Amino acid sequence: MPLEYTLTKNAPAPLPGIYSQAVKAGGFLYTSGSVGMRTDGQMVPGTVQDRTRQVLENLRAVVQASGYTLGDAVKATCYLSNLERDFEAFNEVWKDVMPNPKPARTCIGVARLPAGGTDVEIELVLYKD
Repeated sequence: MPLEYTLTKNAPAPLPGIYSQAVKAGGFLYTSGSVGMRTDGQMVPGTVQDRTRQVLENLRAVVQASGYTLGDAVKATCYLSNLERDFEAFNEVWKDVMPNPKPARTCIGVARLPAGGTDVEIELVLYKD
């Protein structure tokens, strides 16, 4: 099965030669982790909720460019740099943006995320026939 790679200008550009925005393998789409960065490369200021909303908008753009919707998500892995402080605020945006039924999800508290100035990162696995 040939792999298909996604590149859309409607989400922050991936670092060349480092990663792809998403890779399709059969009916599955695997996204790279997305952070609260705008397409101009600037991190969204404000709260974890502001950045979570941007993350999900970035992911929406990537999955749409791949022919999927957020409703096709089957698994999400979410990273928060301060899980104890930000989990409830993160969940408020998650519940508002992600369609039902919600995908399986894991939230992990991490000491630091690689993109400077962010406190949230999300990656998705999506499936459709």
